[in-house]
Parts: sequence; structure tokens; C-alpha cells
Amino acid sequence: MLSEKENQVLNHLARYITEHKKNFIESVLDLRTRHITVVLEDIYQSQNSSAVIRTCECLGIQDVHVIENRAIYTVNRKVLKGSHKWITLLRYRQTDDRTLECFHALRNRGYRIIATSPAGSGTTVDDLDVTVPVALVFGNELRGLSDTALQHCDGQIRIPMYGFTESLNISVSAALCLFQLIRKVQVNGVSFHLSPEQRDELRLSWYRSIVRRSEIIEREFLRTIA
Repeated sequence: MLSEKENQVLNHLARYITEHKKNFIESVLDLRTRHITVVLEDIYQSQNSSAVIRTCECLGIQDVHVIENRAIYTVNRKVLKGSHKWITLLRYRQTDDRTLECFHALRNRGYRIIATSPAGSGTTVDDLDVTVPVALVFGNELRGLSDTALQHCDGQIRIPMYGFTESLNISVSAALCLFQLIRKVQVNGVSFHLSPEQRDELRLSWYRSIVRRSEIIEREFLRTIA
């Protein structure tokens, strides 16, 4: 929930944004969701993690969780196309077992943790229960998901394959799974929208990203109301 001062900053920054752009922001917020989230475990190729983030932003998914046990998260700005400015990136890189740290945080938020694996059961995205929040976990490009992730998840899904190749690129896998899952959520009338408080927080964050020299404008404005 925004403080009184943050609300004042929000209203002040709004003066620097056209009505057209503010209306566009509201239309994006209308379809933004935290009901579905994505977890990336040890993705080492920047183009892959960046492509997944871009897909998430395009499909309205707000949060991406990045587990850094072995591989350090890096960005590829050519692939991101600025999408990282609009999503919330949560990085796990402090504790000894960062996968469990992430899973613990997700469960505290009410998520059911679903691992994506070519060797998983016959369960697909279409079989998932979307009435509860879902966290889809994608693994390393070469090794796949860690044993810890597979042992501590709440279920596994796979994408059916009909050719000789065993698996898809991670960014393609994420796009296919997320598109199907989001469509299922919407078709089934599941309440997936952000709360009013979450909308306010994102609106302020996005206004700060949109307004040129917003830090200076905000600092000067706060001086006038101190």
C-alpha cells in the first residue's frame, strides 16, 4: 500500500505523462497477474533468460523468480527489448540452498510449484488446476532441473513431443506453457487480477520508468512538500 507521500509523488509524476499513455498503463494493469509466476533455475545463457522475461511481460505475468545456484543471471538487452523495466525480478543468490529458499518463499505466497521436465509424467498444462496460484519452474539448458527442484516440487508437467528431438529450447517451452496456462485461467473465469494495492505500487514504479529524469523531478518535488 502506498504511503501518503508516495501517493503525492504518483500524482505529481502523472502530470508529465500524456492521457493516452496513462490509459494504456491502466489497460495493461487490467490484465497483469501474479496468479501465475515463473521460476528460472540456473539458466546460464543470457539470451534464454531474457527471452523468457520478455515472454512473461508480453503475456502479462508480473513476477519472475531467478535461482542462482551455479549460474549468475545476466541480461541480453537486445533480446529483452526493455521488457525488464515492467516486470518484478526476484533473485535468489544468498543462502546455501537457493532452490529451497525460492520454493519456501513461493509456498508462503500460496503457490503450487510445478516443474517442467521432458521426462515428467504424462501431465500437461491442460491438466493443471488453475484455481490456485501456479509457479512454473524451468531448468538449466543442459542439465535441466536440479534433483532438489524435482524432489521438492508439487508436481511435474511435460510438453508432448511428436518428433525425434527430445526437448524444446527453454524460451519456446516457457512461451507454449504460459500461453496455454493463461488462456485456461481466463476461460475458466479464475480471479487472476492484481489487488488495488498492487496496482498502485506498479503504477508508481512504471511512472518512474516512463518519466525522464524522474529521480530529479521526484527529489525536487519532495523538497517542496517537506
